[in-house]
Amino acid sequence: MARLDLETEKALDAVRDRYGRTVRFTDAADIRTRRTRKALAGYRHDLGASALPLLSAATQALDAMQPSAAVQAWHELITSLATSHGEILCASTTLSEREASALWVHLAHWADNGPIAAHLADLHHAPAPEFTADESRKWTARAQRARSRGALDLFESWYAADGRRITLAYLVEDDDSEVIALAGDPDAPGWAVIGRYDNELDAGTSLPRPMPPGVLRPDAASRFNRPDMAPEVPLQELLRDVAEAHQAGDTSNALLMATERGYESGAMAHLQQLVQRAAAFSWALESVQGQRIGSRLDSLGRQLGFLADEVRDAAADLGATVAVLPPHRVPVPPRTRPRPAIATTSPAARPPHTTANARRT
Repeated sequence: MARLDLETEKALDAVRDRYGRTVRFTDAADIRTRRTRKALAGYRHDLGASALPLLSAATQALDAMQPSAAVQAWHELITSLATSHGEILCASTTLSEREASALWVHLAHWADNGPIAAHLADLHHAPAPEFTADESRKWTARAQRARSRGALDLFESWYAADGRRITLAYLVEDDDSEVIALAGDPDAPGWAVIGRYDNELDAGTSLPRPMPPGVLRPDAASRFNRPDMAPEVPLQELLRDVAEAHQAGDTSNALLMATERGYESGAMAHLQQLVQRAAAFSWALESVQGQRIGSRLDSLGRQLGFLADEVRDAAADLGATVAVLPPHRVPVPPRTRPRPAIATTSPAARPPHTTANARRT
């Protein structure tokens, strides 16, 4: 689906204008219909017979967990995948444009959330025994000392079915490193080492399987069914407009476009939105370090908002000057080499090479 989506986006680029707006709607609809037909054939070939057993295994894994709001939400997600599976299998191979648009929602649902079912189905795994209490205390003390001197290198993290956050790390001592697993937030008090392993693969097979990672916005659009983006003038184009400007109003307009808010937001407004959304993501990590970084990003987002307001004020003042660049700022002509003058007569022929000529030379 990812490869098919990329191919489709390349084809759709040919029916859009320079700012990404669709201008040939019939051609765009035909491209999306062909995409859906290809995805339907691929789904039936790859998942037609295995989707229901996969969903059944995921349901069994959920039934073995303690009831919670997350478990209930996953149950509902698995049920919706089963519904989409039925719609996909019942669809005709000769889809109309309208049928293709409706079916694509189900195919995109599987492409986005099918991995969650696979994650859950993979939870049927018996992990190896973890450290005893005495072993955990000894290794935790070593890890804490290593952390204090910057010799504990965290490299992977996930949540287990029992709600614990498990983090893999390299414990470096005397130019040698060992793979250990921590339970808890490494940036908060109370974390503990629960195991030591020969390598990353050994750790992965010995520890509890990861639960499906969460999402920042549960109602976010599918990556395979995104709405068209609003047009935005590229920042490089605005830079070029300023470099080529003659009047203050031209530069003022470029700054105003960069700071525009609303449907056709400019580059500065989008940068502020990006930073603020990254702050929301950091907070959603629900870790000590995530809260700290989220606060930093939120503060930076507010500063970007203040900066954009200042740029807009300055742009308005610049436009109000009704000024032009003075004429003494003359453009530099391009550097070109003059062509050699065209001769009116042919050059005299060189005398033939003889022994006498050679002696005179």
